Amino acid sequence: MRTVSKVKRKQSAQDRIFDFFNIAFLTVFALMCIYPFYYIFINSISSNLLVQRGRIVFLPQQIHFGNYLDVFQMPGLSRAVLVSVARTVVGTIISLLSSMVLGYAMSRQELWHRKFWYRFLVVTMYFSAGLIPGYLNINRLGLMNTFWVYVLPSLVGPYNMILVKTYVESIPPSLEESAFMDGAGYLKRLIYIIVPLSKPILATLAVFGAVGHWNSYMDTVLYTSGTKLQTLQSILYQYLNSSRMLADMIKNGGDLSAAGMMAQTNIQSARHTITMVTIIPILLVYPFFQRYFTKGIMIGAVKG
Repeated sequence: MRTVSKVKRKQSAQDRIFDFFNIAFLTVFALMCIYPFYYIFINSISSNLLVQRGRIVFLPQQIHFGNYLDVFQMPGLSRAVLVSVARTVVGTIISLLSSMVLGYAMSRQELWHRKFWYRFLVVTMYFSAGLIPGYLNINRLGLMNTFWVYVLPSLVGPYNMILVKTYVESIPPSLEESAFMDGAGYLKRLIYIIVPLSKPILATLAVFGAVGHWNSYMDTVLYTSGTKLQTLQSILYQYLNSSRMLADMIKNGGDLSAAGMMAQTNIQSARHTITMVTIIPILLVYPFFQRYFTKGIMIGAVKG
């Protein structure tokens, strides 16, 4: 404690000025990042008429939660939430398992033709078959209108595999050698040594996978029909698209009636509410993984 206090006393005026401007800059930058979320939130709970007029900038006015009640009363929303949660949880877990196993295998020098398989997987990051061949492939595999169409196509992620491989290679080999001397095979070493030491990179991949699955909606549009497998993002997108069409009709038709103005007002507030509904789950989950996120992604970025 004495050493720290001495260092603080020796701080020059230039250092104090630098610290002041550095803290001020970072504070302003943080507020700039937070403000868009705050702006959307206060507009979703404020008076719809004031939102339509652009009066809500810093503080909410005439607070109400009717917009959220209207969104939650949409038909099929509860089932869509269950589908989105299921695909996010199942897809993230399966993707983590496959990435961990594949990344660990690629980190083993004794793997048969390791360089060939590694390059073969990396090439898929730069080339894809395209939309129509992908659709035909999904159809031939029998995944159309099934839950697994959300999970299996993203089972293997080359980028995730590279991050896991790089992280595993940073673990001291002596830990595995001691387990090998005790007769542990690859599977036991992976489960009892590699996985417990790989929490940072696994948390990082969990964030990537969860955000990707939660925000995805094009696979619902392309590979499913009906309402049983609709995700939250797809049903909210349809609602937002229909409200946008209604707004265009009112605008082009010159509807200045009370009903038209009310519809225009509700549409503007609905956009903010839908945005909040889609991002709140991610904002709630991210803090639990944040302490692992920076360490995991930085280790994966140092080596290639």
